[in-house]
Amino acid sequence: MAVHAHPDDEASSTGGILCKYAAEGVRTVLVTCTNGELGDAATGAKPGEPGHDPAAVSAQRRRELERSCDILDVGALEMLGYHDSGMMGWPQNEAPHAFWNAPVDEAASRLAALIERYRPQVVVTYDENGFYGHPDHIQANRITLAALALTDVPVKLYYPVIPRSGIPRFVQILQEAGFEPPREASDAAEFGVPDEDVAAVIDCTHFAERKYRALQAHGSQSDNAFFLRLGLERFSAVFGQESFQRARDWTGTSLPESDLFDGT
Repeated sequence: MAVHAHPDDEASSTGGILCKYAAEGVRTVLVTCTNGELGDAATGAKPGEPGHDPAAVSAQRRRELERSCDILDVGALEMLGYHDSGMMGWPQNEAPHAFWNAPVDEAASRLAALIERYRPQVVVTYDENGFYGHPDHIQANRITLAALALTDVPVKLYYPVIPRSGIPRFVQILQEAGFEPPREASDAAEFGVPDEDVAAVIDCTHFAERKYRALQAHGSQSDNAFFLRLGLERFSAVFGQESFQRARDWTGTSLPESDLFDGT
Protein backbone atom coordinates (compact mmCIF):
# COMPACT_ATOMS: atom_id res chain seq x y z
CA MET A 1 0.00 0.00 0.00
CA ALA A 2 1.37 3.39 -1.05
CA VAL A 3 -0.13 6.42 0.70
CA HIS A 4 0.37 9.54 -1.42
CA ALA A 5 -0.81 13.11 -1.21
CA HIS A 6 -1.69 14.01 -4.81
CA PRO A 7 -2.36 12.46 -8.20
CA ASP A 8 1.07 11.97 -9.88
CA ASP A 9 3.00 11.43 -6.62
CA GLU A 10 2.56 7.69 -7.08
CA ALA A 11 4.48 7.72 -10.35
CA SER A 12 7.46 9.85 -9.35
CA SER A 13 8.57 8.15 -6.13
CA THR A 14 6.98 4.69 -6.15
CA GLY A 15 6.08 3.97 -9.76
CA GLY A 16 8.87 1.43 -10.01
CA ILE A 17 7.94 -0.66 -7.01
CA LEU A 18 4.21 -0.52 -7.75
CA CYS A 19 4.87 -1.89 -11.21
CA LYS A 20 7.55 -4.39 -10.16
CA TYR A 21 5.58 -5.94 -7.34
CA ALA A 22 2.39 -6.12 -9.39
CA ALA A 23 4.35 -8.06 -12.02
CA GLU A 24 5.46 -10.46 -9.26
CA GLY A 25 1.86 -11.15 -8.27
CA VAL A 26 1.70 -8.82 -5.26
CA ARG A 27 -1.60 -6.98 -4.79
CA THR A 28 -0.86 -3.26 -4.88
CA VAL A 29 -3.06 -0.54 -3.39
CA LEU A 30 -2.71 3.19 -3.94
CA VAL A 31 -4.29 5.62 -1.48
CA THR A 32 -4.36 9.20 -2.78
CA CYS A 33 -5.28 11.67 -0.06
CA THR A 34 -6.23 14.79 -2.05
CA ASN A 35 -7.89 15.55 -5.36
CA GLY A 36 -5.03 17.80 -6.51
CA GLU A 37 -7.24 20.85 -7.08
CA LEU A 38 -4.29 23.25 -6.76
CA GLY A 39 -2.23 21.67 -9.50
CA ASP A 40 -1.95 23.11 -12.99
CA ALA A 41 -4.99 23.38 -15.21
CA ALA A 42 -4.89 21.61 -18.56
CA THR A 43 -4.16 25.02 -20.11
CA GLY A 44 -1.16 25.52 -17.82
CA ALA A 45 -2.95 28.06 -15.63
CA LYS A 46 -1.83 28.11 -12.02
CA PRO A 47 -4.15 28.52 -9.00
CA GLY A 48 -5.55 32.04 -8.92
CA GLU A 49 -4.85 32.69 -12.60
CA PRO A 50 -7.57 33.10 -15.23
CA GLY A 51 -8.71 29.74 -16.51
CA HIS A 52 -7.89 27.80 -13.36
CA ASP A 53 -11.06 26.01 -12.24
CA PRO A 54 -10.30 23.79 -9.23
CA ALA A 55 -13.22 21.47 -9.99
CA ALA A 56 -12.07 20.98 -13.58
CA VAL A 57 -8.48 20.43 -12.42
CA SER A 58 -9.67 17.81 -9.95
CA ALA A 59 -11.60 15.97 -12.67
CA GLN A 60 -8.67 16.14 -15.09
CA ARG A 61 -6.22 14.86 -12.49
CA ARG A 62 -8.54 11.99 -11.57
CA ARG A 63 -8.56 10.87 -15.19
CA GLU A 64 -4.78 11.14 -15.34
CA LEU A 65 -4.43 9.20 -12.11
CA GLU A 66 -6.60 6.38 -13.37
CA ARG A 67 -4.49 6.19 -16.53
CA SER A 68 -1.30 6.10 -14.47
CA CYS A 69 -2.73 3.30 -12.33
CA ASP A 70 -3.53 1.32 -15.47
CA ILE A 71 0.05 1.72 -16.70
CA LEU A 72 1.51 0.71 -13.32
CA ASP A 73 -0.99 -2.15 -12.95
CA VAL A 74 -2.16 -0.84 -9.56
CA GLY A 75 -4.60 -3.35 -8.10
CA ALA A 76 -6.83 -0.89 -6.24
CA LEU A 77 -7.11 2.90 -6.13
CA GLU A 78 -8.62 4.53 -3.05
CA MET A 79 -9.29 8.29 -2.92
CA LEU A 80 -9.70 9.96 0.47
CA GLY A 81 -11.07 13.04 -1.30
CA TYR A 82 -9.45 15.82 0.73
CA HIS A 83 -8.82 19.24 -0.79
CA ASP A 84 -5.31 20.06 -1.97
CA SER A 85 -3.53 22.45 0.45
CA GLY A 86 -1.04 23.90 -2.02
CA MET A 87 2.67 24.43 -1.39
CA MET A 88 3.92 25.39 2.05
CA GLY A 89 3.28 29.07 2.66
CA TRP A 90 0.43 29.43 0.18
CA PRO A 91 -2.70 31.14 1.58
CA GLN A 92 -4.66 28.00 0.71
CA ASN A 93 -2.84 26.28 3.60
CA GLU A 94 -5.27 28.09 5.90
CA ALA A 95 -8.46 26.91 4.21
CA PRO A 96 -10.53 24.91 6.69
CA HIS A 97 -11.26 22.23 4.09
CA ALA A 98 -7.58 21.73 3.17
CA PHE A 99 -6.02 18.35 3.90
CA TRP A 100 -3.35 20.14 5.95
CA ASN A 101 -6.11 21.16 8.39
CA ALA A 102 -7.99 17.86 8.46
CA PRO A 103 -8.20 16.38 11.97
CA VAL A 104 -5.51 13.71 12.05
CA ASP A 105 -7.65 11.29 14.04
CA GLU A 106 -10.51 11.55 11.54
CA ALA A 107 -8.33 11.06 8.48
CA ALA A 108 -6.35 8.31 10.23
CA SER A 109 -9.56 6.46 11.04
CA ARG A 110 -10.49 6.39 7.36
CA LEU A 111 -7.03 5.17 6.38
CA ALA A 112 -7.05 2.58 9.16
CA ALA A 113 -10.28 1.16 7.72
CA LEU A 114 -8.48 0.67 4.39
CA ILE A 115 -5.53 -0.97 6.13
CA GLU A 116 -7.91 -3.33 7.87
CA ARG A 117 -9.65 -4.11 4.58
CA TYR A 118 -6.54 -4.73 2.46
CA ARG A 119 -4.19 -5.88 5.27
CA PRO A 120 -0.95 -4.81 3.54
CA GLN A 121 2.36 -6.31 4.56
CA VAL A 122 4.22 -3.19 3.42
CA VAL A 123 3.14 0.47 3.55
CA VAL A 124 5.07 3.26 1.84
CA THR A 125 4.55 6.97 2.52
CA TYR A 126 6.63 10.12 3.08
CA ASP A 127 8.92 10.87 5.99
CA GLU A 128 8.09 13.37 8.74
CA ASN A 129 9.21 16.27 6.54
CA GLY A 130 7.06 15.12 3.65
CA PHE A 131 10.21 14.45 1.57
CA TYR A 132 10.62 18.16 0.82
CA GLY A 133 8.33 19.99 3.23
CA HIS A 134 5.04 19.88 1.33
CA PRO A 135 2.16 20.24 3.84
CA ASP A 136 0.04 17.52 2.26
CA HIS A 137 2.99 15.12 2.27
CA ILE A 138 3.64 15.88 5.94
CA GLN A 139 -0.03 15.29 6.70
CA ALA A 140 0.07 11.98 4.81
CA ASN A 141 2.90 10.88 7.11
CA ARG A 142 0.94 11.95 10.18
CA ILE A 143 -2.23 10.11 9.26
CA THR A 144 -0.32 7.00 8.20
CA LEU A 145 1.47 6.74 11.54
CA ALA A 146 -1.79 7.38 13.39
CA ALA A 147 -3.67 4.85 11.26
CA LEU A 148 -1.09 2.14 11.92
CA ALA A 149 -1.45 2.81 15.63
CA LEU A 150 -5.18 2.12 15.32
CA THR A 151 -4.78 -1.30 13.71
CA ASP A 152 -3.24 -4.62 14.65
CA VAL A 153 -2.13 -5.36 11.09
CA PRO A 154 1.60 -6.24 11.10
CA VAL A 155 3.13 -3.77 8.67
CA LYS A 156 6.61 -2.83 7.53
CA LEU A 157 6.66 0.93 6.93
CA TYR A 158 9.04 2.61 4.48
CA TYR A 159 9.81 6.16 3.34
CA PRO A 160 11.17 6.90 -0.18
CA VAL A 161 14.57 8.59 0.08
CA ILE A 162 17.48 9.75 -2.07
CA PRO A 163 20.88 8.34 -1.02
CA ARG A 164 23.49 11.08 -0.86
CA SER A 165 26.04 8.93 -2.66
CA GLY A 166 23.86 8.99 -5.78
CA ILE A 167 23.51 12.75 -5.99
CA PRO A 168 26.78 13.48 -7.89
CA ARG A 169 25.75 11.00 -10.60
CA PHE A 170 22.29 12.59 -10.73
CA VAL A 171 23.83 16.04 -11.18
CA GLN A 172 26.20 14.72 -13.86
CA ILE A 173 23.38 13.17 -15.89
CA LEU A 174 21.35 16.38 -15.73
CA GLN A 175 24.32 18.49 -16.77
CA GLU A 176 25.13 16.16 -19.65
CA ALA A 177 21.52 16.57 -20.80
CA GLY A 178 21.85 20.35 -20.63
CA PHE A 179 19.69 20.83 -17.54
CA GLU A 180 20.41 22.91 -14.49
CA PRO A 181 20.31 20.61 -11.43
CA PRO A 182 17.91 21.55 -8.62
CA ARG A 183 19.42 24.04 -6.21
CA GLU A 184 19.17 21.56 -3.34
CA ALA A 185 21.28 19.00 -5.20
CA SER A 186 24.26 21.35 -5.30
CA ASP A 187 25.07 20.47 -1.68
CA ALA A 188 24.90 16.72 -1.12
CA ALA A 189 25.38 17.24 2.61
CA GLU A 190 22.01 19.00 2.77
CA PHE A 191 20.08 16.91 0.25
CA GLY A 192 19.05 13.29 0.50
CA VAL A 193 19.90 10.97 3.38
CA PRO A 194 23.17 9.37 4.51
CA ASP A 195 23.71 6.02 2.83
CA GLU A 196 23.70 4.24 6.17
CA ASP A 197 20.05 5.29 6.63
CA VAL A 198 18.98 3.57 3.40
CA ALA A 199 17.34 0.25 4.24
CA ALA A 200 16.69 -1.00 0.72
CA VAL A 201 17.51 -0.09 -2.86
CA ILE A 202 15.09 -1.76 -5.25
CA ASP A 203 16.16 -2.21 -8.87
CA CYS A 204 13.19 -1.20 -11.00
CA THR A 205 15.15 -0.57 -14.18
CA HIS A 206 13.09 -3.13 -16.07
CA PHE A 207 9.98 -1.08 -15.29
CA ALA A 208 11.46 2.40 -15.88
CA GLU A 209 9.70 2.73 -19.23
CA ARG A 210 6.31 2.19 -17.57
CA LYS A 211 7.21 4.60 -14.77
CA TYR A 212 8.09 7.14 -17.47
CA ARG A 213 4.75 6.57 -19.20
CA ALA A 214 2.92 6.88 -15.87
CA LEU A 215 4.44 10.34 -15.44
CA GLN A 216 3.45 11.14 -19.03
CA ALA A 217 -0.12 10.25 -18.10
CA HIS A 218 -0.10 13.25 -15.76
CA GLY A 219 0.46 15.52 -18.72
CA SER A 220 -1.32 18.54 -17.26
CA GLN A 221 1.30 18.98 -14.55
CA SER A 222 4.26 21.08 -15.66
CA ASP A 223 6.50 19.81 -12.85
CA ASN A 224 6.64 16.44 -14.59
CA ALA A 225 7.84 17.96 -17.85
CA PHE A 226 11.32 18.43 -16.38
CA PHE A 227 11.74 14.71 -15.81
CA LEU A 228 10.18 13.74 -19.12
CA ARG A 229 12.51 16.02 -21.07
CA LEU A 230 15.39 13.84 -19.91
CA GLY A 231 14.23 11.18 -22.35
CA LEU A 232 13.72 7.55 -21.44
CA GLU A 233 17.39 6.52 -21.39
CA ARG A 234 18.53 9.22 -18.98
CA PHE A 235 15.31 8.95 -16.99
CA SER A 236 15.99 5.25 -16.50
CA ALA A 237 19.55 5.96 -15.36
CA VAL A 238 18.31 8.43 -12.74
CA PHE A 239 15.04 6.83 -11.66
CA GLY A 240 15.53 3.14 -12.42
CA GLN A 241 16.28 2.43 -8.76
CA GLU A 242 14.06 3.40 -5.84
CA SER A 243 15.52 3.72 -2.35
CA PHE A 244 13.79 3.47 1.01
CA GLN A 245 14.32 4.12 4.67
CA ARG A 246 12.67 1.62 7.02
CA ALA A 247 10.54 3.35 9.63
CA ARG A 248 8.74 0.40 11.20
CA ASP A 249 9.48 -3.32 11.23
CA TRP A 250 8.18 -6.37 13.05
CA THR A 251 10.23 -9.02 11.25
CA GLY A 252 13.69 -8.38 12.69
CA THR A 253 15.18 -8.58 9.20
CA SER A 254 18.73 -7.25 9.12
CA LEU A 255 19.67 -4.24 7.02
CA PRO A 256 20.25 -3.57 4.24
CA GLU A 257 17.39 -5.44 2.63
CA SER A 258 17.11 -6.57 -0.95
CA ASP A 259 13.30 -6.57 -0.97
CA LEU A 260 10.67 -4.62 0.94
CA PHE A 261 8.96 -7.90 1.71
CA ASP A 262 11.99 -9.52 3.33
CA GLY A 263 10.88 -11.38 6.43
CA THR A 264 7.14 -11.23 5.73
